[in-house]
Amino acid sequence: MKIIVPMAGRGSRLRPHTLTIPKPLIPVAGKPIVHRLVEDIAGVLNQPIDEVAFIIHESFGKKVEEELIAIAQKLGAKGTIYYQNEALGTGHAIMCAKDSLSGPAVIAYADTLIRADFDLDTSADSVIWVKQVDQPEAFGVVNLNAEGEIIELVEKPKEFVSDLAVIGIYYFKDVAVLKKELQAVLDNNIIHGGEYQINDGIKQMMAKGMKFVPGKVDEWMDCGNKDVTVDTNTRMLGFLHNDGENLVAGDVKLQNATIIPPCYIGEDVVLINATVGPNVSLGKGCHVIDSTIKNSLVQTHANIKNANLDNAMIGNHASFDGRFTSISIGDYSVLE
Repeated sequence: MKIIVPMAGRGSRLRPHTLTIPKPLIPVAGKPIVHRLVEDIAGVLNQPIDEVAFIIHESFGKKVEEELIAIAQKLGAKGTIYYQNEALGTGHAIMCAKDSLSGPAVIAYADTLIRADFDLDTSADSVIWVKQVDQPEAFGVVNLNAEGEIIELVEKPKEFVSDLAVIGIYYFKDVAVLKKELQAVLDNNIIHGGEYQINDGIKQMMAKGMKFVPGKVDEWMDCGNKDVTVDTNTRMLGFLHNDGENLVAGDVKLQNATIIPPCYIGEDVVLINATVGPNVSLGKGCHVIDSTIKNSLVQTHANIKNANLDNAMIGNHASFDGRFTSISIGDYSVLE
């Protein structure tokens, strides 16, 4: 089994955080988004993973590539890096990894997280992961026949078709079939929204009678912008806490400080005259002094003092003093 992960974009909606770190590598509950995604998919598949192929922009750099290879190796799999240097769509991104498109594979976009517990129907030609939603008109949805098979993909339907939204994770019994159809999409310059789309390859597979079935997830968490990423961090902390996972490093230094779970507290964190939690992630090396923080995501080596933070997202090596009078704020920064 292979996992193919298109993640070429840095994530403009999460600026300024993604100016220095690609969105899929921003930590949620102490672990990068793409790391959690790959591990969660591997857990659902419950079978050996031979290869994890990542499609990135070349500007991500060698350090990021090494981190991605390590994610694959942790699963006992080969890690492969491909480049998509032009934003030409999902179908184009997948075809950038064409040398890895053979045999059974899962394709998963790297800005989403899931919680799922179901048996993968490997008898189907493809499984499309879906989640029941309250406003299907805002999503791409699947249309099912009486047998529960997917017969149509409909993008943002104006009239009700289904409330099962496509979340961007797909299984193919032989991904080489999708490769063939996407090659035809590229060769015939089939473009929607200015881009080459995976859906055009899937629709051709459906037209040829291949069996598609839905795989329903229990939870679908987006990491598209700051607010939903902080909310996803909150939800993930709750899941991990309920699973009994230890989220607080053993070397945290506390001085007149309180941690209200669930929280992720990384190594070498110092809390002085502080209340942290609930629903807070503090990355390695953070110092929090004379502050209260809740419902927030703070990356590594940040220094926070005299603060009262709620629904905040703070980047690596940032300094925040709630009594600030002198500030230096770069592009896309927000103080509210």
